[in-house]
Amino acid sequence: MPRQPNILFIMADDHAAKAISAYDSRIVTTPNLDRIAEAGKRLDHCYVTNSICTPSRASILTGTYNHVNGVTTLVTLLDNRWPNVAKSLQAGGYATAIFGKWHLGEGPRHCPTGFDTWRVLPDQGAYFDPDMIGPEGLRYYRGYATDLITDHCLDWLAARDRDRPFFLMCHHKAPHRPFSPAPRHARLFEDETIPVPESFDDNYKNRARAAAAAKMRVRVDMNYDDLGLVWPEGLADSWNEEIGWPERAKVPNPEDPRDLVLFDRNTGERFTFASKRELDHFKYQRYIKRYLRTVVAIDENVGRLLDWLEEDGIANDTIVIYTSDQGFFLGEHGWFDKRFIYEESLQMPFLIRYPAGFGPGVVDAIATNVDFAPTFLDYAGLAVPSYMQGRSLRPVLEGRVPDDWSQVAYHRYWMHKDAIHNCFAHYGIRDQRHKLIYWYNEALDQPGARRGDEPPEWELFDCEADPLELVNVFHDPAKANVVRDMIATLDAKLAEIGDTPEHDTTAVLAELA
Repeated sequence: MPRQPNILFIMADDHAAKAISAYDSRIVTTPNLDRIAEAGKRLDHCYVTNSICTPSRASILTGTYNHVNGVTTLVTLLDNRWPNVAKSLQAGGYATAIFGKWHLGEGPRHCPTGFDTWRVLPDQGAYFDPDMIGPEGLRYYRGYATDLITDHCLDWLAARDRDRPFFLMCHHKAPHRPFSPAPRHARLFEDETIPVPESFDDNYKNRARAAAAAKMRVRVDMNYDDLGLVWPEGLADSWNEEIGWPERAKVPNPEDPRDLVLFDRNTGERFTFASKRELDHFKYQRYIKRYLRTVVAIDENVGRLLDWLEEDGIANDTIVIYTSDQGFFLGEHGWFDKRFIYEESLQMPFLIRYPAGFGPGVVDAIATNVDFAPTFLDYAGLAVPSYMQGRSLRPVLEGRVPDDWSQVAYHRYWMHKDAIHNCFAHYGIRDQRHKLIYWYNEALDQPGARRGDEPPEWELFDCEADPLELVNVFHDPAKANVVRDMIATLDAKLAEIGDTPEHDTTAVLAELA
């Protein structure tokens, strides 16, 4: 029997595929992430089932949708008594460890289980000099989080039991908000102008109300920390435990900004603005450069891990995966953040190499984060438990897409009108061409969310003809048959995974007739 492969799972937080050069990024070069793609597979249609940190991590660990694992929002935590993929691998002979961002809860009921060794950031964690929690309790570490997390991983790899294969989860905090770069990268991209996305000036017409209502606009909703600017005196007294910083803590967005003066937090450089457009583009450049600086640090540290595997002689027998817990808006539609089923938020980067198992290439088959856990177990030669709802990606990675492979991804976001971002609750599906969305606009009594008062809405996008998702064609007579087929596919998917529909299929089809 061949040796079980080692599995190194590297995950960033909020890393958009468009910020990876292996995905043809126009804004950054990531040579070490590209090393994974060059020797392995790049998945072009890997999607998250709930585009927010905590629920995505629960789905990755358990191989289940959020209505099953119970982790539907940022404040619904994972019960660690439940089975997960680390427990299965541990029982199957693997040495297991996790270092970095956990974000699934703390304390006896929610800390990591299934791992021989673990050391994780409390809650969101700090970029600089972070506390980390392990079985021994809370400890303080000096340094930059991306470097420290990698240090912990390398130390564990060097000291591991070499008679056992390993499963190591390296979970970076970066590039999560507030996008704080390492000092060595503080001036990176300083003399460059990063291209502004084509849809940056989106006016949100021809869409559901959710697009215009969301409070995650680069122009309006970013605060001083996000942009590395000096906070005006007095704002520290405005903290609110329920909603965080109030509206006035955001960087001002006056129609006439000629009296506005902003200062760089590190250098003291003074910024003034002759026009609203100049201010808008200043904010975008500040945001995207800080974001990309944190990405560069991740890329460097991925290189450290890849170099170590090669120097140790185990690169050939190690599955290396790089992904993110969801996508992220990098100014598309004028937004930052995630949450929506729109493409930049829905798409997860997924790069995987396994020299002993398959060669390089691009995978077009649809995959989701519930498929990760079954894939790990399949390659480990272990049974996939019946509770897991995903399907192993092994055949598609090896060029054998089964005839019955589902080319449909399902997404559901539960946190209706959360206090900070005001994103509406919705669910929907994405196939190889179209995307159907139902904005049901109800909190369903989820903690931390408010019940909605907006009537439901439907959207349909032709992602081939309209890749920027600017025109809702749900009511276009030419798309009537597509609408009916997509609703039928959505109904079938809901029944397959056991999620509860909020829409009335009969009523909507009668309305369309």
